[in-house]
Amino acid sequence: MRFLIASTKRLISSTTAVAAATVSRSYTRNYSLIPMVIEHSSRGERAYDIFSRLLKERIVCINGPINDDTAHVVVAQLLFLESENPSKPIHMYLNSPGGQVTAGLAIYDTMQYIKSPVNTICLGQAASMGSLLLAAGTKGERRSLPNATIMIHQPSGGYSGQAKDMTIHTKQIVRVWDALNALYSKHTGQSIDVIQKNMDRDYFMTPEEAKDFGLIDEVIDQRPMALVTDAVANEPKIAKTATTKGPIRIRGSKLFLDYLLLFSILMVISFFLAVD
Repeated sequence: MRFLIASTKRLISSTTAVAAATVSRSYTRNYSLIPMVIEHSSRGERAYDIFSRLLKERIVCINGPINDDTAHVVVAQLLFLESENPSKPIHMYLNSPGGQVTAGLAIYDTMQYIKSPVNTICLGQAASMGSLLLAAGTKGERRSLPNATIMIHQPSGGYSGQAKDMTIHTKQIVRVWDALNALYSKHTGQSIDVIQKNMDRDYFMTPEEAKDFGLIDEVIDQRPMALVTDAVANEPKIAKTATTKGPIRIRGSKLFLDYLLLFSILMVISFFLAVD
């Protein structure tokens, strides 16, 4: 009996330690996990991650560096929304420090390719390729929140190898720079010379300065009335989602409850064994 009690206590101790460590890691990771939104309808319950739910409202978010992973997701979202309704606007929210030129141009070309208007909104920052995507939105529908930062600069890169190969890559990056200058000129109305001069080094702008430069059309601190009208039209559906029990859940909470239940059961077993 003593051996059984000792074994049970060791089991409880080790299980508790593992559970505590796992819950701690889960709790830490929760901050980077995507919330889930639960919708109830006559057909039952359905869970969406928050970005899929926003996609239903034709909202696309670009957060963080622009790379191939970001590009293939955003391109797919744009093509999907165009297939659903080619005449209805898409709202793209940008908070990006920039990233790979080729990935950014894949998103840019898709924005120009689809029939749906793409309205861009900057929050946080739109730097480097992020600023080009901001400027590439539908003319008159390019906006920024008042405390955002917008930055343009020339492309950068590195290469090592044989002299001839380095010469080839140097010519390529110069060609890309010329192409970017032409795109910025197209969307801002500035001359190539002005664009090239300002992009020679990091050029940071406030939203008002970006507006004067031609990168955006408006600085806003509240949602435009056109978007408010769309939100009101969808109000019953959104309100139903918002008033359901536990509309937002974080992955990992079920894991915590499972370990808590296991710990309680083991404590009860330990109590009865100790009594015996």
